[in-house]
Amino acid sequence: MKKIFTLSTAAVLSAAPAYAGVYANVESNSGWANGDYNSTLLETHIGYEGELSEDTSWYVQGGPAFGFIPDEDNTAAASGKVGLKTSLTSKLDAYGEVSAITADEYDFDELGVGLKAGLTYSF
Repeated sequence: MKKIFTLSTAAVLSAAPAYAGVYANVESNSGWANGDYNSTLLETHIGYEGELSEDTSWYVQGGPAFGFIPDEDNTAAASGKVGLKTSLTSKLDAYGEVSAITADEYDFDELGVGLKAGLTYSF
């Protein structure tokens, strides 16, 4: 009986569609150089994700970001990201992301922009 319940639950969960909608994302990135701690950026975002097609999904997220640098005042900025992920084959995905952060407080006149792209192969 336990095996039947487990298999039934697995079948229901594997048939459930992927969730698309609102989410929260908190991400911390810290850096070191030559063994010395440099800084931490803590991004606190609200986002939305959805599907473009059966094989392609997207997301957009944004919110405040806080910088922590030793022996300096902590900083606050606005940051955001837009990304895309698509299946190229059953085992190979491609992804890309554009991110931006204000240079000083919430001043949008100067933005730092980053680009990330890559491939993920599943074994």
